[in-house]
Amino acid sequence: MSLINTEVKPFKATAYHNGKFVPVSNEDLKGKWSVVVFYPADFTFVCPTELEDLADNYAEFQKLGVEVYGVSTDTHFSHKAWHDTSEAIKKVNYPLVGDPTGTITRNFEVMIEEEGLALRGTFVINPEGQIKLCEIHDNGIGRDAKELLRKVKAAQYVASHPGEVCPAKWTEGQQTLKPSLDLVGKI
Repeated sequence: MSLINTEVKPFKATAYHNGKFVPVSNEDLKGKWSVVVFYPADFTFVCPTELEDLADNYAEFQKLGVEVYGVSTDTHFSHKAWHDTSEAIKKVNYPLVGDPTGTITRNFEVMIEEEGLALRGTFVINPEGQIKLCEIHDNGIGRDAKELLRKVKAAQYVASHPGEVCPAKWTEGQQTLKPSLDLVGKI
């Protein structure tokens, strides 16, 4: 069964955010758009490149009213130590959520059970707490924050324009489609 259009399952965790340990729960994902990005582990190779890319584009997510959450099965203490020692992770201003029990990782169905680590999962969640985008990568394949921004804009557009859909490679300001019988076979 797909997670698309399902509500985020309940969780409570602690995040390292702006020099503090803060509580985070599924309730924090409601009332605004959210992006939850799972990654395998702190102090690794591809992960800091992705989190730095998100950090470099974080202001653009914020302009869209989107909060970003990085999640791994590490603890919030590990997140702090990584933040304090990595030039790439020092740029991160969004919450890094610790999930040492694997509850959140399992809720989003990205747990690699035999390793106790997460796959690279990306989830866009609407203000109602429903998952609107789910993308899962092999851990050797890094993600691109600009492409994620495009997808968030498309999800927000579709949500605010019922009856319209965004075609492939759609970017903000481009023409959308209005599915109808008259459109069938004409694209």
